[in-house]
Amino acid sequence: MKRLAIVLLTLALAGPVALAQNYILQKTSQPAPAPAAEGGDDVFVPISKYIAAGNAEALSAWFADNLEIAVLARESDASRAQARQIVKTFFDNFTPRSFNITHTAGRANMKYALGTLKAGGETFNVTIFLSCKEDRYRIQQLKIERL
Repeated sequence: MKRLAIVLLTLALAGPVALAQNYILQKTSQPAPAPAAEGGDDVFVPISKYIAAGNAEALSAWFADNLEIAVLARESDASRAQARQIVKTFFDNFTPRSFNITHTAGRANMKYALGTLKAGGETFNVTIFLSCKEDRYRIQQLKIERL
């Protein structure tokens, strides 16, 4: 009788625990939602950090599947992988020292930022245009030009 009571008690407790663990797993494995289109400019914080660090790999995670990219007057429509390579080449040639956002604007599902990048002993203007699709901000256009 004791064994039956222990088995029943174990089964009674295991069900809710398993459900709770499943619920927690589902909540923590989902990607964090993108900041609301009405919210602050915090979406530019990680992007700025990756530009300042010259981290093309991390920056490319913010790229749309296809985007417009212009680096030193060479403009192209590129895939995420192509754009990552273009930015990596730029960072290899001009090692970033600092990056500061100087202006931001936005409305609805779009955000825009202008910044100043000091890299390789030169100063560059950086323009970033993001759009929000499927609850995630993605860089649709990136422009880096000499001052």
